[in-house]
Amino acid sequence: MATLTLGERIAEIRKTYSLSREVLSERSGVAADLISKIEDAGLIPDLAPLIKISRGLGVRLGTLLDDHEQLGPVICRAGDASASSRFKTGLPEGTAMDKGHHGMSFYALAADKTGRHMEPFIVVIEPDAKQEKSAHEGEEFIYVMEGTLSLEYGNDKETLKTGDTVYYDSIVPHKVFSADSNPVKILAVIYTPV
Repeated sequence: MATLTLGERIAEIRKTYSLSREVLSERSGVAADLISKIEDAGLIPDLAPLIKISRGLGVRLGTLLDDHEQLGPVICRAGDASASSRFKTGLPEGTAMDKGHHGMSFYALAADKTGRHMEPFIVVIEPDAKQEKSAHEGEEFIYVMEGTLSLEYGNDKETLKTGDTVYYDSIVPHKVFSADSNPVKILAVIYTPV
């Protein structure tokens, strides 16, 4: 699966289990037209729909994102995270950032770890990144590495600065974004139960 795009991986797994897009939509709660855009147009959605799709397929989120897997510990050396870009939300894979949309760039820190239940990422959030609140199974931990982060969690709004952390249940609608006109760099660990 190393050479497949995210959409191709989803389509391959779906076809392996003889699932139509409509059945996957029913199982995951993700609209069939969004699944089509992911598979056919290379759209990279936010994490919430990807988590729901992985659950609908009965696979770990990492199965959709992995290039290959390793049984032992996975070490990501300083500077290697920037070379491990997995996806940029809202953009087809391989699409360069444009002036109209910068999005969120996710850099996997343990992509090759077999059987993991946590997904650790370095995430760079551009100040003009657009996203809706999302909710999904699991929990999230965020450490603000650089910048000022805004968090909307249910009806609450918080501002986190460099060095601050937050841990929350992902089932509550939430979103994170830059609190000002500067990018924010975070360490995000997403845990999804088996």
